[in-house]
Amino acid sequence: MKIGYVCTNYNNTQFTRAAVASLAKNNDHEYQIVIVDNNSTPDSITALHRLKDEFPDITIIFNPENSGYFTGLNIGINHLRSHHSDINYMVVGNNDLTFRTDFLQSIARHKALFQTYPVVSPDVITVDGIHQNPHVINGISKFRELMYDLYYSNYYLGRCIKWAASLTQRMSDRRDEEQWETGQVVNQGHGSCYILGPLFFEKLQLLWAPTFLMGEEYFLSKQINDAGMSIYYEPGIQVTHHWHATIEQLPSRAVWEMARKSHKTYREYVKIF
Repeated sequence: MKIGYVCTNYNNTQFTRAAVASLAKNNDHEYQIVIVDNNSTPDSITALHRLKDEFPDITIIFNPENSGYFTGLNIGINHLRSHHSDINYMVVGNNDLTFRTDFLQSIARHKALFQTYPVVSPDVITVDGIHQNPHVINGISKFRELMYDLYYSNYYLGRCIKWAASLTQRMSDRRDEEQWETGQVVNQGHGSCYILGPLFFEKLQLLWAPTFLMGEEYFLSKQINDAGMSIYYEPGIQVTHHWHATIEQLPSRAVWEMARKSHKTYREYVKIF
């Protein structure tokens, strides 16, 4: 089984190196790695050249502009499809992932899933041991949608809402991730990692990317559902996400503005009433 891995890099090559090094320990299947750099700083570019020296078989695409997340991934997907047409399985997502030594074998063990589902979401586990999938099982409630609208209506109100939610975490958190041990069809998989199979490339070919960053979970879900298919969550395929829940902070104004723009696009497709 031959598998591709595509990730984006932006000024954090140390994560990219960890991802590549961990995947390189999977010796039971062939793989091709494509890194799409989204116009990083000179220091990060230098680090990528060093990474290429260390792992000469990887491909690095130096994008002259920051194209964002899914658009950046599409650049890598296009490259793999045009240069390695025999690759029909691709792991796509963040660069801040690390993989177990049996990761590729775990995909091969669940190969039958890809006869039915174009996209499989793995069990994404943070370094704090938190399971981030299944992300959304049956959809998002109207109350939560209203809270999202309030959150993105004003930056300072958004900070207050996030602060209040942190105090009432037991009540405000969704419970979907508590079903992480159960493989099932899901509405949305966590955006940090997806596994695309032959059906995806037969029916869709590229990721729908209407936003620069954030909201990808919904847009992929809509793309798949509009094609009459579903996303499957499989706990038997695991990745580690180097995201620290314990040190999560309130979003900066720039990040909030970016998320607000994505939410505006999201609201064009999802109406509360």
